[in-house]
Amino acid sequence: APSDQATETAKKVAAAVEIPVIVNGSGSPDKDAELLRKVAEACDGMNLVISPVVEENYKQIGAGAIAYKHTVAANSPIDINLAKQLNILLGNLGVPDRQVIVDPTTGGLGYGIEYTYSVMERDRMAALTQQDERLQFPIICNMAKEVWKTKEAKAKTEDAPLLGDAARRGIIMEAMTATLLLLAGADVLVMRHPEAVRLVREMIKDFSA
Repeated sequence: APSDQATETAKKVAAAVEIPVIVNGSGSPDKDAELLRKVAEACDGMNLVISPVVEENYKQIGAGAIAYKHTVAANSPIDINLAKQLNILLGNLGVPDRQVIVDPTTGGLGYGIEYTYSVMERDRMAALTQQDERLQFPIICNMAKEVWKTKEAKAKTEDAPLLGDAARRGIIMEAMTATLLLLAGADVLVMRHPEAVRLVREMIKDFSA
């Protein structure tokens, strides 16, 4: 079955590397409830980040995270109240706070990213100034898929000459999106292009100097 194949692939990758592994599902709550629970069981004790966990499947995936010691990425649709509600539900289920990170949903540059970073800023301010414990979690932004699906990132140079070199355009869009999200308080960024990663690392180094 496809879910069994995906589970076996996730297990092999997690066993082969020494860095943290994020296993991202399809985005279908029902399919992910089945698949991510299998992945959690197969990778018992490896502390994967299981994503996305939504209100429709948090019980099944959250139970797997508790039983097999994984971290869950709680995904909500760019709304601070829904994010807090899901964090509360996971806590009530018994998922330890140290095993929860928040995925607020993000748009790419020019595609609603201002909604994302405004929600992230409100999240951070409530956590800091109001001491809201249900918002004091790390934030992960699964941004790469949003950037690279845009027409600006995919269009060929000859089809959109005013947008500039296609080889650089998507890289710059990804790096700029990442920079905005970092400034808004993101702790983990899911990126794709190595050159975009290099640019963001240089920016972090400059800011830290």
